[in-house]
Amino acid sequence: MLPMDPSEEDPTYPATVLKADEWNSRVIFQLSDVDVDSPNAKLREYSKAMMLRDITWAEHLQLNGCVMVRLRGPKNDNLSEIIKKRTKGHWFIQVPITNPELATFEHRKDATEAEIAKAQKVDPWSWWNSLRFATNHDEKVKVVLELNDSDRPSRETVRRWLGEPIEAVIIPSSLFVLNRSNYYVLQKEWQIIIGHFISMRAKIIISTNPTDKAISQYADYARKLIKDNTDAHNLERYENMLETPLQPLFDNLDTHTYEIFEIDPVKYKLYQDAIQQALLDRVSDEEAKTKLTVIMVLGGGRGPLARAAFNAAEITKRKVRVYIIEKNPSAIRTLSNMVKTLWSNKDVHIFSKDMRDFAPPELADILVSELLGSFGDNELSPECLDGALKLLKDDGISIPCKSTSYINPIMSALVHNNVCQAPAATAFNCGYVVLLKNVYDIDEPKALFEFKHPNRDKVVDNTRYKELSFKVQKDCVIHGIGGYFDTVLYKDIILSINPLTHTQGMFSWFPMFFPTQPHTVLTGDTISIKFWRRVDPDKVWYEWQLSAPIEGERHNVDGAGYNMRL
Repeated sequence: MLPMDPSEEDPTYPATVLKADEWNSRVIFQLSDVDVDSPNAKLREYSKAMMLRDITWAEHLQLNGCVMVRLRGPKNDNLSEIIKKRTKGHWFIQVPITNPELATFEHRKDATEAEIAKAQKVDPWSWWNSLRFATNHDEKVKVVLELNDSDRPSRETVRRWLGEPIEAVIIPSSLFVLNRSNYYVLQKEWQIIIGHFISMRAKIIISTNPTDKAISQYADYARKLIKDNTDAHNLERYENMLETPLQPLFDNLDTHTYEIFEIDPVKYKLYQDAIQQALLDRVSDEEAKTKLTVIMVLGGGRGPLARAAFNAAEITKRKVRVYIIEKNPSAIRTLSNMVKTLWSNKDVHIFSKDMRDFAPPELADILVSELLGSFGDNELSPECLDGALKLLKDDGISIPCKSTSYINPIMSALVHNNVCQAPAATAFNCGYVVLLKNVYDIDEPKALFEFKHPNRDKVVDNTRYKELSFKVQKDCVIHGIGGYFDTVLYKDIILSINPLTHTQGMFSWFPMFFPTQPHTVLTGDTISIKFWRRVDPDKVWYEWQLSAPIEGERHNVDGAGYNMRL
């Protein structure tokens, strides 16, 4: 970081100190610590002139760089206007994680309990939140969170900040302590707190005196913290990014999509376990050599479910006949090659058909499908499996046999900003698939809709409606609704992307996100959400609405922004 005035004697420095690209890539300009919203008119005007001078100099040196300013309190009207008028680069808003006034009480003997209690109720997050709304949730405005040694934040305070656009965390040198080896380290509690922010891709800034001889130790320790807490994985590029949900019933998937599904190390092993258990339950050891089990794979793709069926049959030593029904003609070519090269000695038959139109040569003992989307039923598994009911014997088994969707209110400024980049007409009327990373779960997910298979109801109705309520644990902003599901494949064999029960190691499905307009909610508030699943002859769609603590707009009415085509 570079202050605007390098010294009192010489308040200027030449632009030639660094090359142009170095000004852009290596420098954050720390604006003068002035109060542009001071109640004192003269001080306010002086402060504005100072800040505008700093900004002009920063914009001269940087094509698209960064300036940082300290948030001083709850009133920031003038600051927000200055931010909105600056069009180049990013604003890093330096926010204390707890009220900085608390630090002053360590040196005051006259502080009363009432004063201390009042100061403890001051939440600097609310300063940031007011500025965020005043700048219209501008994506160029990010948070630099400043830690302090006078008051360690609560777990819920840390969790809430994880849903904000954290650019960096400032660690004051006063947080470091000498260990037995005479090396500066952080206490375990601070390591955990900072580790959470590092896992959210936040950078580290060490705040200390330039003459501090331990700077190199601080830097080494920070590098170790980053190495130990960076959440590295192959799907990083998808974090917080919006994706349109697949519609495999209407569209044919490409081989790239099939391949992503197939490399999941967990899902197909659990499918294999489910088929294996179903075979053991249907065919006794005495019948193993004589009784044939007919398995129909609905939506064969490039063969992973058929492979799971053959593996299960081999392990259990049960006889199976496998029918693979697949409507994608390109996938049929791959399946046909597999039959010739891998399964030539298997009792396997391929049909290029929509499962709803397929007339089987015989009925199935077991139907196996993976028609589940990130919200369970959003790839139309109820409609598909209801249409395929005619393929199953009266005592037949469906794998999966049940799916349940879940929702919860969430705060994620980054995901909200990405929604705002979508076409305005549909941005807030779509359900998105998102690898939710920078997110604060306002409350735990609750069960929404349930579908059972096979569904032998005389009147089949796949429309649904439910209103769910959630409790706010900490002042925050609701940006939308997280969507998840779990499914019972067979008996106690379950796949889940519900954060509370997520199947370890499984990545086939990212959560869904249903956006709402941002609303500030307060500790103790009840958030109520209405959710609909609606059906007409051509499509299925969801509608959602925030109904408390305020009544929001009803999103995606009549499926105008997003629907699943039948």
